[in-house]
Amino acid sequence: MTGPTTAPGTAAPPSPDPAAPEQRHHGRSGSLVLAALGIVFGDIGTSPLYALQTVFSIDDGAVRPTEGDVYGVISMMFWSITLIVSIKYVSVLMRADNDGEGGVMALTALARRLYARSRRSSLLVVLGILGVALFYGDSLITPAISVLSAVEGVRVAAPALGHLVVPVAAVILTALFAVQRFGTGKVGALFGPVTLLWFAALAVAGVRGIVAQPGVLKGLSPTYALFFVFDHPGIAFIAMGAVVLVITGAEALYADMGHFGRQPILRAWFFVVFPALTLNYLGQASLILRHPESVSSPFYLLYPSWAQLPMVLLATAATVIASQAVISGAFSLSRQAVQLGLLPPVTVRQTSKEEAGQIYLPGVNAALFVGVLVVMLTFRSAERLATAYGVSVTGALVIDTVLLLVVARVLWEWQPWKLALAAVAFGLVELTFLSANLSKVAHGGWLPLLIAVVVFTVMTTWRRGREIVAGNRRVQEGSLCEFVDDLYGRGLPRVPGTAVFPHPGKETTPLALRANVEHNKILHTSVLIVSASAQNIPHVPVAERFSVDHLGHEDDGIQHLSVRFGFSDAPDLPHALRQACAAGVLDLRTMDVGNASFFLSRGPVRRTRAAGMAGWRKVLFVALSRNAADPAAYFGLPVHRTVTMGSPVDV
Repeated sequence: MTGPTTAPGTAAPPSPDPAAPEQRHHGRSGSLVLAALGIVFGDIGTSPLYALQTVFSIDDGAVRPTEGDVYGVISMMFWSITLIVSIKYVSVLMRADNDGEGGVMALTALARRLYARSRRSSLLVVLGILGVALFYGDSLITPAISVLSAVEGVRVAAPALGHLVVPVAAVILTALFAVQRFGTGKVGALFGPVTLLWFAALAVAGVRGIVAQPGVLKGLSPTYALFFVFDHPGIAFIAMGAVVLVITGAEALYADMGHFGRQPILRAWFFVVFPALTLNYLGQASLILRHPESVSSPFYLLYPSWAQLPMVLLATAATVIASQAVISGAFSLSRQAVQLGLLPPVTVRQTSKEEAGQIYLPGVNAALFVGVLVVMLTFRSAERLATAYGVSVTGALVIDTVLLLVVARVLWEWQPWKLALAAVAFGLVELTFLSANLSKVAHGGWLPLLIAVVVFTVMTTWRRGREIVAGNRRVQEGSLCEFVDDLYGRGLPRVPGTAVFPHPGKETTPLALRANVEHNKILHTSVLIVSASAQNIPHVPVAERFSVDHLGHEDDGIQHLSVRFGFSDAPDLPHALRQACAAGVLDLRTMDVGNASFFLSRGPVRRTRAAGMAGWRKVLFVALSRNAADPAAYFGLPVHRTVTMGSPVDV
């Protein structure tokens, strides 16, 4: 049986009514804005810790602390944030939500629907897979670089404690991943006030620096960025490889939209985050102009000496929050990938009864934790990690722009001139960022590319393997209609009760049903074959979720029920059956779904030498299949009323 678009959840609570996605968030706007601060903006909000410092450290100081270079860099930073984050993501791309859900997978699903019958659909899927793969690279690097950059402030405030940076960072990350089980809502409620304090501290320090040298405000003019590029094109190109650090977290911001809704994120960005970031970058630029030696650590040196140690503590808390942004984004994208058949089923736990997007994936959480620790212990400093950071970020930006142009052309019906303007304004800048970062592949940029290759291979292997297994299963199962017609005249004994057979569709016969008839020579009074299908939208309203087929004989007690789930709906089959009865789709007089027995058709996947997929990919697919989540848990089936039976299936 194919799973709905969410990953498995044990007895997952019913999803909220999706009829009006934005209404799910109304009534708690203030608390959602505060929680969004604590989840969504942690990544981009901690960029001031290392972004400007990295610009002035690349290529042994190619960018100098002179007035022209400082104003040029600040102008590039400000307009990068304005163009990519404020305009592209917050103002434009977040309108391209898929029933309230964001992220590259939701955008891919939306684009696929627009080209459902076109050859471009497969290309869009490949782009989406690549985008997710790059996001996973970002998800491993962000926690490591963020926490390291904060704890490294100890070397400024208390140099004697510098040797404790990596061990302390490891402890902090361990604690962060350990609390994920409590849910992003609770974590956000805890982190929100801390993040608000963080942005207030950024703004205050920035204002202090601006007051000391008001002329730094000239850096907001785009002319300084243009002068910098024209006067020093080579240096400007190199600098863009580090300038991109100011927009890290934009993809996570979009992916986390399903957790809180568009409006709370929009308000938090324009009223709190964007102003605070702008003020702090200007303050750091002012400090560098007044004290060129401060390029070694402009963020911490912007504060008076008595405030540096407290800022290390606050920065550490803020970078923990930054890590939370990509972790929760990885949870959302992983669930969507499972629901779209790009990853094997994994356990998903719903952590909120009010917000469908707030989930916890234990397997993904564990994999991220191990990966982050390996990355941190390998690079051991934020400066070294910064060289590896930009490739995954810029690659994801470019893919989002391509998908955005597809959606804008078909769904929003943009005129050609508007599409061309967006392609130049977003795409040209992002391709420049990507090119600048590709030059760093030999110096650490290989890491996100390696992660992306691994994830891309896993996803494409799982997708192709599922196609082969489904084809082979259809041969074993035989036609369902012929099987039911044959049963109709046999007069098999009927035992009391309802038997439910989860199965991918109604074209073929569930192996468990065939085995029950051929070996036990009996049928239950009511037999229900249930097929759950994954839709390319996050939520399917209850009124549109079910359809029943009596399979040609209305009096034989054998029916087929189609259940359509969205990729953010919990795939709880017992709950879905109760919904179907309440909606009058199933007849309560003949069907006791509350005490039904569930029969799973599940056999081991067996590797063969047949054509269709390379041998090493078959080995990988079999391994993924064996480690996939239990279907009984995935669909919320009661353990004491579930029987598993089946025969091997070849791949």
